[in-house]
Amino acid sequence: MISDEVWARIGPLFPAPKPTGRPLIERRTVVEATAWRFRTGAPWRDLPARFGN
Repeated sequence: MISDEVWARIGPLFPAPKPTGRPLIERRTVVEATAWRFRTGAPWRDLPARFGN
């Protein structure tokens, strides 16, 4: 999990969400899922349910 301290530094680096298009998924969740995937080496289909679809 990404700590609040780390997220406070990297969160503002992401572009602002657009008002149109796909519904926004919380970016912190996406970053944590990506980090989990690369840390474990597991395939994307094996992501835990806490990260969503």
